[in-house]
Amino acid sequence: MITKTTLDNGVRVLSEAVSSVRSIAVGVWIDSGSRNDPERLAGISHFVEHTVFKGTAKRRMHQIASRMESVGGYMNAFTSKEHTCYFARALDSYLTRSVDTTCDLVASPVFPEREIEKEKGVVLEEIKMYEDTPDEYIADRFESVIYPAQPIGRPIIGYPKTVSRLKRDDLCEYVDRQYIPDQIVVAASGNLRHKSLLKSVEKAFQGLRPTGLRGPEKPEILPYKPVELSLTRPIQQGHLILGRRGITIHSKQRAVLEIINTILGGGSSSRLNQRIRERHGFCYSVYSFLNMYSDCGDFGVYVGLDASRIERSITLIFREFDRLAQTPVSNQVLNRAKGQARGGIALGLESMSNRMARLGKQELHFGRIASMDEIIAELESVTADEIQTFAAEFLHPEKFSRVMLVPSL
Repeated sequence: MITKTTLDNGVRVLSEAVSSVRSIAVGVWIDSGSRNDPERLAGISHFVEHTVFKGTAKRRMHQIASRMESVGGYMNAFTSKEHTCYFARALDSYLTRSVDTTCDLVASPVFPEREIEKEKGVVLEEIKMYEDTPDEYIADRFESVIYPAQPIGRPIIGYPKTVSRLKRDDLCEYVDRQYIPDQIVVAASGNLRHKSLLKSVEKAFQGLRPTGLRGPEKPEILPYKPVELSLTRPIQQGHLILGRRGITIHSKQRAVLEIINTILGGGSSSRLNQRIRERHGFCYSVYSFLNMYSDCGDFGVYVGLDASRIERSITLIFREFDRLAQTPVSNQVLNRAKGQARGGIALGLESMSNRMARLGKQELHFGRIASMDEIIAELESVTADEIQTFAAEFLHPEKFSRVMLVPSL
């Protein structure tokens, strides 16, 4: 029950009707994220996401904050490397209110000067919070190594220097350039009718005119060379990320790497968790991760442990990589990984927010919505031979960077 309509001004509207629930989730997606930020204004995408909540042409800040909460709903936003999303959850009877409120943030923010200066303080504190969180800090450093000297490798939130220099004119110019109809997707899931959604979106965006323009092209991805980076901080625990460039979200090998990621680091039964935590007792947290973007991606393993055990853990991680490359996985291991992936997809469908996010992301990345049967069939088609062949090439130690964060003396 997925329906798509493109408005005359170019805004795409997608809905998924789920009659078995009494709620709805609405998201306004912008095909622009932190990798679109100019270097001198790094963090502007995220800062705009914050400051649109400070007032619009229709509502003051406190009215925006209370509009959804007063009916038991919820509204928030996030910025990623490639997208920005404003979303709301509410009872199905408040579909119009949810659409009107989220669309208003995109269509008519006013960026009050006084609030901009105050919000800089908020974001600067947020930066400090991440700097004081070791696993967040090392993740940012890892991305700067994997994508050196390029926008996608910068922290989404930006830097104190770049955030501090943001002006109202910068925010207005950014919105004029990026929040244009061709880059906007409105996605909604829940107990709703597409016609009602469409009517509400058309009204909310009636002042948004087609520009005939496309948003700026994503900056080119520069070459990658493995490096080793060791950092110190006044912390108690050591942290390690072993990682490398990965594949794009459009890659034909996507399902293979997703299954490999599940086998290696997806949960308590994963090989890395069983070896490093359960067998050796080296750590509390260990997992693998996989990020896929429109034209690049990365893969890695994170582990938090005593600094004296980092080198030994690196050996154990590469040993598991070699095991995948040298020995075909058994049917039991393969079927368990596929079952875990299937279960994650099925459980995700219980959430209207997840369903809404699936619509928005797939429309922006692919221009179409893959059915659940199609996604599951892609995962089910992965064979042990494909895993071994891919692992032999992809998991070679020489292709991995090492980023370590250890306690200062």
